[in-house]
Amino acid sequence: MTSLYLALALLLLAIALFWLSSRQRRSAGLPGGRVIYTDMRAWGAVEKPLYDRLLDLTGKPDYLVEQNGQVIPVEIKSERTPDAPYDSHIFQVAAYCLLVEKIFSKRPPYGIIHYPDRDFAVDYTPQLEATLLDVLADMRRDEYRANMERSHEEAHRCVRCGFRGVCDQRLA
Repeated sequence: MTSLYLALALLLLAIALFWLSSRQRRSAGLPGGRVIYTDMRAWGAVEKPLYDRLLDLTGKPDYLVEQNGQVIPVEIKSERTPDAPYDSHIFQVAAYCLLVEKIFSKRPPYGIIHYPDRDFAVDYTPQLEATLLDVLADMRRDEYRANMERSHEEAHRCVRCGFRGVCDQRLA
């Protein structure tokens, strides 16, 4: 009889741990599947970045989840949840999708942006890829310009900018 109680207790413990694990996974914004890459230091050693030499593009998604033979990038954002994802976050996830396709030879159908209160699936369409490649080309061109105009009117962005000390257009 004792072994029956022990078996029942172990079964209940296993169910509770499975439920807790599932809950934590959902709160992190992860879809079902196997985590094959993580840049979250809490999980141990950080993986090396994804890199494509031809595009000279490097990225470190927070997670890559393998699901039904597809690799899905997941980016975790801690700031306030917007009504719609910010363009910069969409392009960040699109860049991860592009890197996944180049490295794993599998085109992700979408990437996920996880905000504290909501997840957004970003469809990785040919149109988004083309726009991303245009943005990357513009960035490469602008990289060698002597003068760059400030691209915003938001003082809070200037406060956190790495070029604040040398910028003659800063707002704050």
